[in-house]
Amino acid sequence: MQHEIKTKGPLLTAEGTLSEAGYATSLILDYDRKAIKANKLRIKEWDYYYIGNDRYGVALTVADNGYMGLDSVSLLDFQTGWQHTNSPMNIMPMGKLNLPPTSEAGDIESGNRKYHISFKNDGKFRCLNFHMDNFIDGKPINGDIILTNHNEDSMVIATPFPEKKTAFYYNQKINCLPARGSVTFDGRTYIFDPTDSFAVLDWGRGVWTYENTWYWGSASGMLDGVPFGFNIGYGFGDTSAASENMLFYNNKAHKLSQVKFNIPQKDGQDDFLSPWTFTSDDGRFEMDFIPVMNRASNTDFKVLCSDQNQVFGKFTGKAVLDDGTVLELKDFMGFAEKVHNKW
Repeated sequence: MQHEIKTKGPLLTAEGTLSEAGYATSLILDYDRKAIKANKLRIKEWDYYYIGNDRYGVALTVADNGYMGLDSVSLLDFQTGWQHTNSPMNIMPMGKLNLPPTSEAGDIESGNRKYHISFKNDGKFRCLNFHMDNFIDGKPINGDIILTNHNEDSMVIATPFPEKKTAFYYNQKINCLPARGSVTFDGRTYIFDPTDSFAVLDWGRGVWTYENTWYWGSASGMLDGVPFGFNIGYGFGDTSAASENMLFYNNKAHKLSQVKFNIPQKDGQDDFLSPWTFTSDDGRFEMDFIPVMNRASNTDFKVLCSDQNQVFGKFTGKAVLDDGTVLELKDFMGFAEKVHNKW
């Protein structure tokens, strides 16, 4: 079942439960932090951008997770195999970051004397600016990237959690945002040009349960001269109303049903750097995936832990649009991840 939300209205009822579960292609439901009835420590809000091409990429996060805030900068060089992430944390932001209730416009600022991350969005352009005095080994990093909003279809899903009525996740993924700008680090400048560099925004607002695992995959680029991207994923909450699987061709959405991540195993453990496959129940997304790099991190404080494996690599296979058109992909750069959290 793929239930599409078509009527605009508030995201939450007066009782703090989701007014409607399902998917949409825009933020048709209105998020209001004040309408949440759950414990404020459980509210999780974030804006995550990944900007990349076939050669390198950068990921930026500003997150307010109630009792813990996280700002993050990642730089990845696929040609050399080098990558690094620096993620300063702060205690008890509890909404003080004032993350916008919509992705359509609004500004975000976070940092201190040692670093600064800024996301500014006037509705036409998203201006991403960041600086860290000590990204790694005492070396600074600077970045200034402008994304052009295409104001067309995106993946939006409203997901309840069966364990708790006032828990929910409201998520938007905007693929294929053309990127222009640069990042400088350690004497090198990484140039992002809109002819081959694209971004995805992961915009999330919600109340999460304590322990969960998610799978997420995304890619954006040019396919035979046309912007193409996809969003795939599953693993948490009650997704019986709709999945988050969607193709984007020329910035128009094509809804998929269920997609499964087939991660290879070795000695009973996930073998993230061996070749994966992806299969779908409707035959519309069938891919091989050759990993290039694993951006892995494992933080374990027993009560709180996060085991993350974000694997970048190349997709080869087929994707089928709503009208039956078959798109053939070969070495299409993207990523797929598995994340387990106790948070």
